[in-house]
Amino acid sequence: MQLSKAEEELMNIVWMLKKAYMKDLLDAYPEPKPATTTVATLLKRMADKGFVAYNTIGRSREYYPLVKKQDYFSKHVNGLIKNFFNDSASQFASFFAKETNLSKTELEELRKLIDNEIKKK
Repeated sequence: MQLSKAEEELMNIVWMLKKAYMKDLLDAYPEPKPATTTVATLLKRMADKGFVAYNTIGRSREYYPLVKKQDYFSKHVNGLIKNFFNDSASQFASFFAKETNLSKTELEELRKLIDNEIKKK
């Protein structure tokens, strides 16, 4: 299941805070902050999709993530590779290396990461 752009923005805040009440979530938003009702609606949709849950403490809800950030983005990157690069990681890597204006240092760091993954396998 996928999150909308607004849900993803809120989910990033939930991931960052790990556990948060409505006030904490609103405080973490940049200006202009969304309305409380907007955030409440997003949280309900995200809970319905299985991305967040909450503990009721008194009359307040403490929200926390059910999905790890790495798992969510890993699934999306794999979907991107499948849908836009014919399920070819090398086509994706080639596009990424050529089209993102990476510096020589950044490319060398990527090479080290890839070399380390090759050694592990």
